[in-house]
Amino acid sequence: MLCEEDIFLPSQSLRKDPVRVMREAIAKALVLYYPMAGRLREGPNRKLTVECNGEGVLFTEADAQVTLQQLGVAPHHPYPHIDEFLFHVPGSSEILNSPLLTFQVTRLKCGGFTFAIKFNHNMSDALGIFQFCSAVSEIACGADAPSILPVWERHVLDSIDPPKVTHQHLEYVDTAPGVVDHSSHEKLVDSSFLFGPKELSTLRSLVPPGKQYTSLDILTAYLWKCRTIALQLPPSQEVRLMCTLNARHKHFNPPLPRGYYGNAIVCPVALTTASNLTRNPLGYALELVKKAKAQFSGDYFSSVASLMVTKGRPGYVTARTFELTGVTHIGFLELDYGWGVAAYGGPVDAGYQECPGCGYFFPFTNKKGEKRIIATFSLPAIAMERLSRELNTMFDIDQPSAGHLGLEMSIKSSL
Repeated sequence: MLCEEDIFLPSQSLRKDPVRVMREAIAKALVLYYPMAGRLREGPNRKLTVECNGEGVLFTEADAQVTLQQLGVAPHHPYPHIDEFLFHVPGSSEILNSPLLTFQVTRLKCGGFTFAIKFNHNMSDALGIFQFCSAVSEIACGADAPSILPVWERHVLDSIDPPKVTHQHLEYVDTAPGVVDHSSHEKLVDSSFLFGPKELSTLRSLVPPGKQYTSLDILTAYLWKCRTIALQLPPSQEVRLMCTLNARHKHFNPPLPRGYYGNAIVCPVALTTASNLTRNPLGYALELVKKAKAQFSGDYFSSVASLMVTKGRPGYVTARTFELTGVTHIGFLELDYGWGVAAYGGPVDAGYQECPGCGYFFPFTNKKGEKRIIATFSLPAIAMERLSRELNTMFDIDQPSAGHLGLEMSIKSSL
């Protein structure tokens, strides 16, 4: 289960109740996205199917005696009590037989509100959920129907018949069985780091001449290296980087239809040792990232689908794994539900139970209107301290720090 949250400032729309508006818009959107109101079931060979039984989604209404100013004029992750803006309903977080979507709208004391959503990643990815939220926003603003109609055609990404695995898929193979990942058993803390033009320019100066890499690839490689240094792993220990790629960005025959909102993610892996990663220049890690992403050829997704059939839906190997998913260009911050765009839009937490080494890149605009990239992820507390020192030594980077405040929360309903 993954979580996304938006925070909206008070506006001229104070006469409208955000709870009522959002509840009604979600209900209308679910008429079109009806599989999202069903439940996942597991069949033979662990194959997942959706039972479209109309059991519905969870919607929680709450009031918090806190203002947006107390959270920060430009909120950032992590901020105090962020997890309380998405009430955990016992039994609602399982992959099977649980609600596929959970929502919470929380009115703030100042007139603003938060809108949080938790979704089942087996059903959809961030782009699919953004499409659903876009539909909700259009309906909330008065549209009879969304501009993009949903398409369910999951069979487009099915395995070929007979199944044929054409790639190695290390993301599903534990290449160092028996090696204990001690960091996954320690108490983790979330932290975020801001990267702007100055920091990116500094990192680009470390890139080998004549090589072209995206900003997110450079940040990913650098943070993978810094994280490994901070964990102080044995030199020979295997370390893994999982690269999140979306099939929507590839040419399929037939192509994915406009409006497809299912999960279209694949995660090829870069693999090396702690010693090789930390002792080599940044270009070494960058080439590993580039090589891993290059695996995503035309038949890669078909190969993954075939593996699911032949191996009974194996899970990702998360031990010794780091993953930073970029959601910088998806557009959650630009969604307008009738109160203008959000003051904050991003993850509720870094990582999740199934993959504590996962984190995110998402956009941030500071008080001066300057755009930045936030990297947020989890580490054991002592390792996070080491990593913070490493970044400060490199370029005196800003690390958002949240103050502490008491939060009085009133849950009105959970439906």
